[in-house]
Amino acid sequence: MKYNKKLLIAHTFLASILVGCGGAPLISTPIENIDTSPLKVAELTKAEKENWGHLDLEKDTIPGMGVDRAYAEVINGKKGKKVIVAVIDSGIDIDHEDLNGVIWTNEDEIPNNGKDDDNNGYVDDIHGWNFLGKAYNEQLEYVRLIASGNTNSPRYAEAEKLHTEEYNTWLGRKTQYDQIYQQLLSNDEILSNHLGKKDYTKEDVNGINSTDQKVQGAVQFAKFIYSNGIDSMADAKKELADALESINDQLNYNLNKDFKGRKTGDNPDDFNDNPGYGDGNVKPVKKSESHGTHVAGIIAAERNNGKGANGVANNVEIMSIRAVPNGDEYDKDVAKAIRYAVDNGATIINGSFGKSFSPHSDWVREAIKYAADKDVLIVHAAGNDSKDIDVEPNFPADNINGKEVADNYISVGALAPKYGSGMVAGFSNYGDKNVDVFAPGAQVYSTTPENEYDTKGGTSMAAPAVAGVAALIRSYYPKLSAVQVKNVILDSGLPLTTKVVVGGDAENVQPFSNLSKSGRIVNAFNALIMASKL
Repeated sequence: MKYNKKLLIAHTFLASILVGCGGAPLISTPIENIDTSPLKVAELTKAEKENWGHLDLEKDTIPGMGVDRAYAEVINGKKGKKVIVAVIDSGIDIDHEDLNGVIWTNEDEIPNNGKDDDNNGYVDDIHGWNFLGKAYNEQLEYVRLIASGNTNSPRYAEAEKLHTEEYNTWLGRKTQYDQIYQQLLSNDEILSNHLGKKDYTKEDVNGINSTDQKVQGAVQFAKFIYSNGIDSMADAKKELADALESINDQLNYNLNKDFKGRKTGDNPDDFNDNPGYGDGNVKPVKKSESHGTHVAGIIAAERNNGKGANGVANNVEIMSIRAVPNGDEYDKDVAKAIRYAVDNGATIINGSFGKSFSPHSDWVREAIKYAADKDVLIVHAAGNDSKDIDVEPNFPADNINGKEVADNYISVGALAPKYGSGMVAGFSNYGDKNVDVFAPGAQVYSTTPENEYDTKGGTSMAAPAVAGVAALIRSYYPKLSAVQVKNVILDSGLPLTTKVVVGGDAENVQPFSNLSKSGRIVNAFNALIMASKL
């Protein structure tokens, strides 16, 4: 659907006069002076950092989605309908203490009997489906193109050039990070020995008064680490170790032309080959496979249970669909995953993945259209390449050469937690044609495997925030169609024109309104008020 900016005026006027049913009137956030919101000078508290996406720009001067305000002022006392949200991602820890009460169960399937009891084509799909089987690591799509030897492909030369550039870049990063990590370990050992303990603090380091040059050098190194926003040397070691793991994964798997990752016994270039491939085990294959669990928690971690984080939506069941490896997903898996979600009762699908090459993009577009025909909303991450995706393509996409194939698709860019010029996350893609709206995506706290919690950033985190808002709307106003829910989310957001740094480039400063179709940030409070009167 072509987004008509003229409709914004009408919808904004409508929102400003809507009232709740009974009691005091509910008035949506006034937008006339929203761009003059005060900048939050003080550092965010721990509680604010772990919940900033649920806070409110008007009330808290933090560019969250007004979720807490929506629960307090709009949802309070209302009863909603259960909504199934499919998460197409890596595996999800369905036993997590903050998720185990919100996981979808296929009641028509008898667990572990080796039969397809509900005749949906998938055996023992109790909580969803695993299209990856036992695989985890994968090549990038353009590396698969090179490995295929298909020199007739119109993008083959581009892929080879890109591979040379990327491989050399990551090889250089490995050398650099290895050196920094060794320096970190060496200085950490010096400080540990000097202080007589391994778990020393920033205050311990600041209190060191030594004439030993090695100790002085280690103190200086530690203070440099602290100046970069890292609270301890232990945290620095973890971050660097994680970074090195990611770099090695790039070199050993993602960019390795000889690596064979697929283990499902099907031909990924034949859509109809080996139907029912994969298995029903939707859990991560190892603890570091945490992306899907983090995404699921943003949508639906159990609220107010005294554990970890609150999800955006209550009344949600998460359908886990494991289709995104550590590398690029296959178009076949994505298209099958969308169709599985639709056919098994999901009314919202979250996709936090993407790539710049897509040999079977038509399969995915057909699946998006299939979802639209069945009234299912798809919310997707815009991507983390700091690029204008109106110019450089990012897949999956709901359009062919700019023409949309369906109107059930929301593409989401990412916000950072501080209102002002740095409000757009530096990694976030943007585009006033192919990105619909922005939502909290940087420094988001959520669930990770084995009953743990962590902070992650990406448009991967912004998309499930919006999927959560969509779930709230579909729960409390179930008569609204997927298209209406999409329009409510876009039209009820806060329109900002303030100038922001784009793509993390301080030389690229633009009005925020230029970066998406709507020029808005998602606001759950406004969305529920608007939905109540449609």
